[in-house]
Amino acid sequence: MDRLTAIGGCSHPIHLSGSTTVLDPSNGEILHRFDTSGEPGERLSLRCGNRRASVCPSCSRLHAGDTYHLVRAGLLGGRNVPFDVRDRPRLFVTLTAPGFGAVHRAGNGARCRPRSRVPDCGHGRPVGCPLVHEPTDPLVGQPLCPGCYDYPGHVLWHALAGRLWKAFTDNLHHHLAARTGRTRTGFRRSVRISYAKVAEYQRRAAVHVHAVVRLDGPEGPGDPPPGWVSGDLLADAVRTAAGAVSLASPDSPALGERRLRWGAQLDVRPLTADRGPDGLTEEGVAAYVAKYVTKGAAESGAGLDRRLTDAGEIATARVTPHVRALMACCWRLGGLPELRHLRLREWAHSLGFRGRLLTTSRRYSTTYGALREERAEHERERNGPDLPDGIEPVTESSWRYVGSGHSPGAALLAAGIAEDLARNREAARDASTHGGGAGGG
Repeated sequence: MDRLTAIGGCSHPIHLSGSTTVLDPSNGEILHRFDTSGEPGERLSLRCGNRRASVCPSCSRLHAGDTYHLVRAGLLGGRNVPFDVRDRPRLFVTLTAPGFGAVHRAGNGARCRPRSRVPDCGHGRPVGCPLVHEPTDPLVGQPLCPGCYDYPGHVLWHALAGRLWKAFTDNLHHHLAARTGRTRTGFRRSVRISYAKVAEYQRRAAVHVHAVVRLDGPEGPGDPPPGWVSGDLLADAVRTAAGAVSLASPDSPALGERRLRWGAQLDVRPLTADRGPDGLTEEGVAAYVAKYVTKGAAESGAGLDRRLTDAGEIATARVTPHVRALMACCWRLGGLPELRHLRLREWAHSLGFRGRLLTTSRRYSTTYGALREERAEHERERNGPDLPDGIEPVTESSWRYVGSGHSPGAALLAAGIAEDLARNREAARDASTHGGGAGGG
């Protein structure tokens, strides 16, 4: 039980066997030794570290916490980021995928798609839907006519979403330069665009992107931007830069040439230090991003959390018909020689989208590695050996992998421990919130 608690109730721990010896380099004296021969099962269990909530709820919560602190540091400062970043031009931007065909939608009591004058499409299906869908209705996000839906366009858009983001950020530099009367090179030498972005699957199984965008000086967070750029200027440039993106899909005789763009729905909201009525709170944005970073395609109902090994798995996958059609389209297009470089079969489980859910610019804030090292250092100080002062010890380690996962009984215990820890954290958070509110009154 203690071992399961030590790893936070991880669902799929990694088991190692071996030893670590800490020596005094001056005389070879053993200062500390840990050997798994004295441990239960003669092994040491470590967290799996998986970010997906569907794979390991415990480790995904830890990853979400790291994401929160990473994003928050870029908005409020801390962890080697100066606190004056909150006074710089900052936006919370949402970029969406374009439409690939009419889908059922929920609309706050409004009818889904009032019937048009043309009753049916070319496949004999209605082009409208008079129903009022609740948000939980399984029809929401499903095409009115799968035959009319542009599945190849949807898949190619996912496969090239990374290039679309790169084109957007390049355009943003260019549009800001034009609005400030600078050359493109001159602008890049004066201003750095820093960002953190997360991808989210919508009900129609298309990805859209939430991004925190911040302007810095050329040296990054430690360098304020020049006074001639403002939040309003940045917001206007974001709108025109996103609208100007237009990429050609790879040349394919089977598909023809397609132009890939961002969707018409674009949300640009300021992040202001005074938190005015048009702004958002930094903590709220960080929590919003952290919520989605643990959700992959499977958690959103838009795919699987593992890669497919053959096309036969698509037919038996527990997904909606719409998602199954997208996976099948990935597999089919992935067999075309001219599209092989997109690795669509390799990413068919995520509907062709192959980007990491969270990405940041090089100097946005801290990193996951730095946060993990900070946590490891805290654990070493709390639980590590008590070594004499003034010694720079030498550590000799020898470890090997001996397995992973739990027995059925241990899996139940681990799930209970993870749930208890989550409840305790939630209770502590509520107590802190209520206590802070009472004190502030």
